[in-house]
Amino acid sequence: MLTTHILGFPRIGSLRELKFAEERFWRGELDEAGLLAVGRELRLRHWQWQNSAGLRFVSVGDFSYYDTVLDTAVLLGALPARFGFDAKTLTRSQYFELARGNAQQPACEMTKWFDTNYHYLKPEFDAHTRFDGGQSWLLDELREARLAGFTPKVQLVGPLTLLKLARVNGVEALALLPRLVPAYVRLLLTLQSEGADWVQIDEPILALDLPPAWLAAFAPVYRELADAHPHILLASYFGSVRPHLDLLKALPVAGVHVDIVRGGDVLPALADWPQGKVLSLGAIDGRNVWKTNLDAVLDLIAPLQARLGDALWIGTSCSLLHVPIDLAQETALAPGLRDGLSFARQKLTEVTTLARALSLGRSVCFSTLEAQRNALTNFRALAGRDDAQVAARLANLPEVERGLPYTERAKLHHARLQLPLLPTTTIGSFPQTDAIRKQRAAHKRGELGTADYEAAMRSEIALAVQRQEALGIDMLVHGEAERSDMVDYFAEQLAGVAVCQHGWVQSYGSRCVKPPLIWGDVSRPKSMTVAWTTYAQSLTPKPMKGMLTGPVTLTQWAFVRNDKPRSEVMLQLALALRDEVAELDAAGIAAIQIDEPAFREGLPLKQVDWQSYLDTAVLAFKLSAAGCRPETQIHTHMCYSDFEDTLAAIAAMDADVITIETSRSAMALLDAFGEFAYPNEIGPGVYDIHSPRVPPVEEMTALLERALTVIPAQRLWVNPDCGLKTRGWAETEAALANMLVATRQLRTRLAQGETPYRSALPAGHGHGACDCHTA
Repeated sequence: MLTTHILGFPRIGSLRELKFAEERFWRGELDEAGLLAVGRELRLRHWQWQNSAGLRFVSVGDFSYYDTVLDTAVLLGALPARFGFDAKTLTRSQYFELARGNAQQPACEMTKWFDTNYHYLKPEFDAHTRFDGGQSWLLDELREARLAGFTPKVQLVGPLTLLKLARVNGVEALALLPRLVPAYVRLLLTLQSEGADWVQIDEPILALDLPPAWLAAFAPVYRELADAHPHILLASYFGSVRPHLDLLKALPVAGVHVDIVRGGDVLPALADWPQGKVLSLGAIDGRNVWKTNLDAVLDLIAPLQARLGDALWIGTSCSLLHVPIDLAQETALAPGLRDGLSFARQKLTEVTTLARALSLGRSVCFSTLEAQRNALTNFRALAGRDDAQVAARLANLPEVERGLPYTERAKLHHARLQLPLLPTTTIGSFPQTDAIRKQRAAHKRGELGTADYEAAMRSEIALAVQRQEALGIDMLVHGEAERSDMVDYFAEQLAGVAVCQHGWVQSYGSRCVKPPLIWGDVSRPKSMTVAWTTYAQSLTPKPMKGMLTGPVTLTQWAFVRNDKPRSEVMLQLALALRDEVAELDAAGIAAIQIDEPAFREGLPLKQVDWQSYLDTAVLAFKLSAAGCRPETQIHTHMCYSDFEDTLAAIAAMDADVITIETSRSAMALLDAFGEFAYPNEIGPGVYDIHSPRVPPVEEMTALLERALTVIPAQRLWVNPDCGLKTRGWAETEAALANMLVATRQLRTRLAQGETPYRSALPAGHGHGACDCHTA
């Protein structure tokens, strides 16, 4: 039978065992031996699933206690010098300090892995980085797999992708190749001696628009690597590699993996693939949860199999890290909907079914293929019921402009809100305590009645309001006690959307998300937030922000049906949110925040596709925001972003206030807004909520002074980087208190006519990940 494999498997565990073990370790409730035991148990379980499904290889190197890019830096011995750690003797506690920071150093920069909602930790390289080797944890896992009787394929982040995605200071990134490549050569020689017959080297940057110098580097780099190991599978994913196909055919590696789910345009150009060189087709979608139309895929790839024979391999398009683990856990989904789904374990079977049908004929797999066809038929019958009312609204979109330009709206807001200079606020959520989680769980189990649950949530909201008033925050939020997740909360109330019980996907570290399933046309049967927000406003004379998750983010952070354009789904969500905005406005809520942390994440990898996406994303946001009057202030929040390439679109959204994550970059991300002359109000985050560290007043003051060199004080807001749901109340109040002290001191200095100066800032800051919706 044809060789079958995957490009990686989720590591969190079907019951999030790794998450809970890590958090117990961080709290001192589990020692290192206990943490490592959980990791071993998960790896062995996942390898057994892969082996039992009939895959030729099990994946080694895809497991991580935090992030595989960080693991690669540890393996190569290339740690940030500012921490002072020795990579060869690095302890697990030190490893987590790199990821989470410590009292002396901020954590490594965290950013999105291409256009996914997974976050990786950026390596930090400079002219002095040696790549002299570090901990051998990968070799331990390789030996573990071989000892258990499995055939391993080791996975590595490729050297060019590693450099391209790293923070490289003081030197051109490619100038580090003469030191980096020998480190990979040494590693490949070691892996071969340890029995790794095949090594998968991931170079997903091949899905990007690469500059000529980066493309030219592939041939010499892979000549050296191929000399060190005879069986390298160079893997690309997340997009088409057709522009680079001649390069891939000529590289001296034993095989190449291409993603034909997101890069299917490459298929016709594979007809002359070199004989004897492995061609691995990523035919099963690793980014979405819908069953594969196996018949259609077989029709596409059968001609290649006839020509290449055993040199054709079948795999997943990318790592299965991006999908939930096991559909068998989802017992509450509607049968027709469930019929259309395939999670990580089920995708293993899809891979082997494809290979069997190609190798032995479709008749051998008749029953499996027929069951797949029937399941898809059932799902299409459910999803194909178009909502005529939704279609009518899409055909006749309402006005998307706010009625007045920002300069005129700002005058109305100033008169209505009466806020001081440098107004303070937070991003939306406050700590989700154990008590809140227990009450929510009891309500879902039917052990706590709706009236009692709502009373408990009102009590939590009142507490959040009281604490904000005591701190002296200017614009309040209700704290979102009633929301388990910023996406799930809305998904549970929208028609055409379903939520899973255990559909967890890793976002970063121990943080997991549960993306909803957008299976039908989307509409809003009733108000979703108005009662909670108006209750919170009734408790205080200060303005209370209404809190909504925006249409772009709801689309990006969901599994969207793959037979309907995402642009159409985004506009359906925008119309639903527009109705909510209108009700909040009518209820007297003076400020409404429409969060769009995934706005930049959704930007396609190839520039040729950017404008179409940005046009739709801006339209969707404006469509949702235009449901209110001009005197109501519209806020939005965006998590870490390389803002330079989307600033025109962000300005076109015309939000009155945008809050952004900037503390780990020491406000460097704000420079782009200054250079662009961003016209509206900005709240750059002054402290990192992703770390338990409480920054001192002086540090926040320095960041605000830096911000004032870019943004006029009249348009500058003060806020944390992101929502506070994952933090505890003690650290939350301590950090916010320092933020308020820094703000008041600066207000006094500004009132006295002092012009703040650009202060020295802590070294090594990097931007953070969104913690808005993780669990």
